[in-house]
Amino acid sequence: MPKFLLPVLLAISLAACRDSGNSTESSGSIEEPVVSNEPAAISYTIMNATPHDTNSYTEGLLVHDGKLYESSGAPEDIPSTRSIFGEVDPKTGKIAVKAELDRKIYFGEGITFLNGKVYQLTWQNKLGFIYDAKTFKKTGQFTIPGKEGWGMTTDGTDLILSDGTSNLTFMDPTTFKTVKIVGVTDNNGPVGNINELEYIKGSIYANIYESSYIVRIDPASGKITGKADFSKLNKEVKEKDPQAEFMNGIAYDSAKNKIYVTGKLWPSIYEVRFNN
Repeated sequence: MPKFLLPVLLAISLAACRDSGNSTESSGSIEEPVVSNEPAAISYTIMNATPHDTNSYTEGLLVHDGKLYESSGAPEDIPSTRSIFGEVDPKTGKIAVKAELDRKIYFGEGITFLNGKVYQLTWQNKLGFIYDAKTFKKTGQFTIPGKEGWGMTTDGTDLILSDGTSNLTFMDPTTFKTVKIVGVTDNNGPVGNINELEYIKGSIYANIYESSYIVRIDPASGKITGKADFSKLNKEVKEKDPQAEFMNGIAYDSAKNKIYVTGKLWPSIYEVRFNN
């Protein structure tokens, strides 16, 4: 090979290497990861099932002093239902009635225990009732500040009420004045139909009415931080008992760290464990 060709071939070779390197870098460029701002999916495990009264149109569920309590409403078109609350028998699912409202006047909604009292909401009368937590004797009543009475829980200081909108109302249990209103939102904006409530380890868990979802809410901001999909369970329940309606009812036993869920006219109450 003539010596004068060596520099030329070397230059061509180096240029080819540079072009090849540029091509490889272009085809291997790293795309920015897509970050989702949707609430995290909450996984869960169903641990156990116990009987539930299929005539109970569940509006509230909670554990107090190790006992499971339930409140129910009474739709006009389901004459077997009653607006009652009381302790649930774990063997039969029947409610041992502690108080009952006239179903022709009131539709019973959520309940909660706080400072030796039981507070009970009604649906459209804008009235709530107060009972002694030991004798269950009615001791008073209060005006519901929201549009309607739906679910209720407590953080140990205030009563926390839902009214079917996207708002949660924090109410002083003594003066019954509104302390604050927190709007519930997810990545798409306000989330309505907030129904039965339960305060668990610093968060508010809520049923979304007419759905199979339970959401976890930050009580300070109202932001939904997690969402559990119970569609599969809901389908199984309705296959077992076609009269079963919407999922509703969340109870937390803080002493045993157990959570219970059920629904309107469901045949069972389920113990579940949230995994995150």
